[in-house]
Amino acid sequence: MNAWQYLLLVLIGLGGGVAVGSGFVAFITVLDIIPRLTQLTNAHRHIRALEWALVAGALFFTMADFFQWVVRLPLVTTSLYGLLAGVFVGTLAAGLTEVLNVFPILAKRLNVDEKLIVLLMAMVFGKIGGSLLQWLLRL
Repeated sequence: MNAWQYLLLVLIGLGGGVAVGSGFVAFITVLDIIPRLTQLTNAHRHIRALEWALVAGALFFTMADFFQWVVRLPLVTTSLYGLLAGVFVGTLAAGLTEVLNVFPILAKRLNVDEKLIVLLMAMVFGKIGGSLLQWLLRL
């Protein structure tokens, strides 16, 4: 490959990164995900720390993926990391669904208003079961 092709690849990569990053920031900002997350977890005084943790995590794992970093850790450590990552994604999803009112609308459309907790628990246990299967079977 010549220098022009490398330059084109760099421009395409940067353009894609800016587009995805802008979309992510717009998603988080417009839907007020972090403020809603602080309301749900009663952590209003830690809002700046949550924002910086989100930014730092996105940057770190982008770099880890880009440079293909590999770290071999004991099973206990990776299990703890997986648990904490799952809690974070779950609370972020909870904040999103709280903002969008997804579950009450879904329950109304499926005519299961009185069984909303059953619908939520089915989704929670389905997600946990699927995650455990993926982790245990190394899929």
